Amino acid sequence: MLRGVLGKTFRLVGYTIQYGCIAHCAFEYVGGVVMCSGPSMEPTIQNSDIVFAENLSRHFYGIQRGDIVIAKSPSDPKSNICKRVIGLEGDKILTTSPSNFFKSHSYVPMGHVWLEGDNLQNSTDSRYYGPIPYGLIRGRIFFKIWPLSDFGFLRASPNSHRFSDN
Repeated sequence: MLRGVLGKTFRLVGYTIQYGCIAHCAFEYVGGVVMCSGPSMEPTIQNSDIVFAENLSRHFYGIQRGDIVIAKSPSDPKSNICKRVIGLEGDKILTTSPSNFFKSHSYVPMGHVWLEGDNLQNSTDSRYYGPIPYGLIRGRIFFKIWPLSDFGFLRASPNSHRFSDN
């Protein structure tokens, strides 16, 4: 009797570990569902929109200008940010101050990207903390799940004129 109970317990623990490993690999390497919060990506992504983020692009360096990414916040590693890639390594970026009076150029160093929110007036992004390391990118958002009225692929940036020509 005890042998039967121990055998079933060990099988259950073994299956739990196996399925846990499969789930971990799926969420780490394939992707997952994410709820975005805050106004920085409006009108493309509204507060509390639910999106699908795929993680394969970051592993194969497939992130491109115009992509919307989920990244670890450089100012708070416990939180994630949702921003659009404006510049890749080596790009020259026209930066503006919040008042739009002072304009300057910044270069994106090797191994980094320049991120900005679509709502430039209400976004804390690379204009404040500079380019972020590529390693902080967690995934690329490409599909909106909720609300159902916006179900589908994400639309283009309202600030596409900000993309570098390099």
